[in-house]
Amino acid sequence: MSLSSYQIRWFNNLADIPQEDWDALAVPLKTPFLEWEWLNNLETSGSVTAETGWLPTHLTVWKGQTLVGAAPLYVKGHSYGEFVFDNQWAELAQRMGIRYYPKLVGMTPVTPSEGYRFLIAPGENEAKITELMVRSIDDFCKTHRLSGCHFLYVDPEWRSQMNEYGYNTWVNHNYVWQNQKYQNFDDYLGAFNANQRRNIKRERKSVREGGLNLTTVTGEQIAPQLFSQMYNFYADTCDKFGWWGSKYLTPEFFDGLHAKYRHRVVFVTATGEDPSIPVGMSFCITKGDRLYGRYWGSSEDVDCLHFDACYYTPIEWAIENKIEIFDPGAGGRHKKRRGFPATANYSLHRFYHPRFGQILRDHLAESNELQQQQIVAINQDLPMKPGKELIVDS
Repeated sequence: MSLSSYQIRWFNNLADIPQEDWDALAVPLKTPFLEWEWLNNLETSGSVTAETGWLPTHLTVWKGQTLVGAAPLYVKGHSYGEFVFDNQWAELAQRMGIRYYPKLVGMTPVTPSEGYRFLIAPGENEAKITELMVRSIDDFCKTHRLSGCHFLYVDPEWRSQMNEYGYNTWVNHNYVWQNQKYQNFDDYLGAFNANQRRNIKRERKSVREGGLNLTTVTGEQIAPQLFSQMYNFYADTCDKFGWWGSKYLTPEFFDGLHAKYRHRVVFVTATGEDPSIPVGMSFCITKGDRLYGRYWGSSEDVDCLHFDACYYTPIEWAIENKIEIFDPGAGGRHKKRRGFPATANYSLHRFYHPRFGQILRDHLAESNELQQQQIVAINQDLPMKPGKELIVDS
């Protein structure tokens, strides 16, 4: 089938694309963060809009009246909420007299979780549709004088495909728990050396001695008020970090989760004497054999509550529910010592200024080699029992 059989259409609102058509492409994927409800909720809640620096510019491919290809894309005038830090590139462009912003970004906004890729209907010619989408993005960027196109937290297999179209890989890492055929939480503890086993037991004990009980609730089990309470915890945590707090989500976003997406939500609640009033919560999303940590917060300063609510209790739930991968979110200072090995993640970049692009291609080659060395060094220093080295799929 020739490329002329397909029609390209761009949309500035995901709501203008039928949910059934979009989800026919997105729901079969492992990631939950490309599904229509999640992305549309970000837009309609006012969390991701042109006013917040994320102009939705979604690319779609149609064959007649059938949606056969799609890519959630955003024109950005800044790099906030991406968690792939290209600020030095923007500074270099400024020194060279090149305009770095606006740029085109493909990712699930403010969600640093692996899995971004083009959505292509099963049974279609994936190579042809991919070629058409890449060409359409190039034309769009050049027409609107965008400096480049960047796909962040991409699906590793899709990365290999996109390298063939001239996109350059940037390797970074985050910390991801991988189930090592654990049957229960004691199996997980048994993988650590004696000192770290004691540390984890002590940390969980300190939460109980603080008078708190941790409970995991999912889907229809979740009381409606917990969504607004989770927003309050999220907002408070972000506010504590000031300018670095990264508070992007609105109360309406959490209302939308309750209304239409709670089947994928997992909350860990920490309660004291009154079981209806949490003093702390963590918020995860699950799909298939994957669990993703998103946010947390607490109204009381309880020793080690963060570790239990964000790591230990979700891991316990993950083992019970046959979860294979638990990605707890951005950052890594606390995760390494708790059995989250450094795991490579990938972004893809195309630059339209020839000289600027060549400089960054050379930079990426060196940076990627150093990053791989750092991942190896980190994982050689995990506090595991001798003979219990973790199997890491990178």
